[in-house]
Amino acid sequence: MQTRSIGNSELKVAPLVFGGNVFGWTADERTSFSILDAFVDHGLNFIDTADVYSAWVEGHRGGESETIIGKWFRESGKRHQVVLATKVGKLSTRAGLTAANIAAAVDDSLRRLKTDYIDVYFSHYDDESTPFDETLDAYRKLIEAGKVRVIGASNYTGERLEAALAVAKDSGLPAYQILQPEYNLYDREGYETDLEPVAGRHEIAVVPYYALASGFLSGKYRSKEDTQHKARGSRVEKYLNPRGLKILAALDEVAKRNDTTPATVALAWMIARPSVTAPIASATSVAQLVSLAAATRLQLAADDIHLLDDASAWAEINPLHQ
Repeated sequence: MQTRSIGNSELKVAPLVFGGNVFGWTADERTSFSILDAFVDHGLNFIDTADVYSAWVEGHRGGESETIIGKWFRESGKRHQVVLATKVGKLSTRAGLTAANIAAAVDDSLRRLKTDYIDVYFSHYDDESTPFDETLDAYRKLIEAGKVRVIGASNYTGERLEAALAVAKDSGLPAYQILQPEYNLYDREGYETDLEPVAGRHEIAVVPYYALASGFLSGKYRSKEDTQHKARGSRVEKYLNPRGLKILAALDEVAKRNDTTPATVALAWMIARPSVTAPIASATSVAQLVSLAAATRLQLAADDIHLLDDASAWAEINPLHQ
């Protein structure tokens, strides 16, 4: 499988990231182990998690996803086959990007993950109350200690990302090499107008989350009734509008042409985007994982991409993508 670079680092990743937010939430431990094994067996190697996953579940405290991944590393012996990303800053007990919090949070994550290094460490959210140089110097210490290899930014605006990169350059501190924004076939405008130009100028890798729009782009939610009693149902209702249904119709058409699924097509569209390194997607079964992995082998025709672009257009004229 052809790999892609993370920024200017030596890390090489497959063009699909597995989103570990499901581990310990909608996938129990044994199911998670099976999914992870299948993920590696399909030639994929990039797993994304966070210390806060899955604190939103009643009775959870955060760290559940990292704990399951760590147990899988110990049981499978496959740590060396994985590029591992986790995040700091959102967990209520380890909130923010101060130097002291980062130093404590990374050790918490390493302990749960049962590893002595993290390949990609993300600032989960921008922390405007902490100076960039304090945060970046904390990361410098982690890199020098061998605890972290590369740093990334998640949920930053283009303006704030540019500012952080400028501080890194001026101060000789580590720079963000990878960006994790919300982006998918439906949610296009924010990334394409604000963040994509910044990522392009600085050769930053891009690994978007919600690549399937919380499952909407899989085609399994086509009415409000379909969202009832589903873990992500409330997140999907906003997509049930004429534009969303037009996108689903285009996905159905392209999936039929290529004898595949809408989810596979939606991910293949993202993989084909020049600025996208690898979309993040989750699965709660091995069968779903197989459908996601198929996207790395699907080469969409120009007509397919044109149909999807037209269906998902967020303005009558988008001069950046004509």
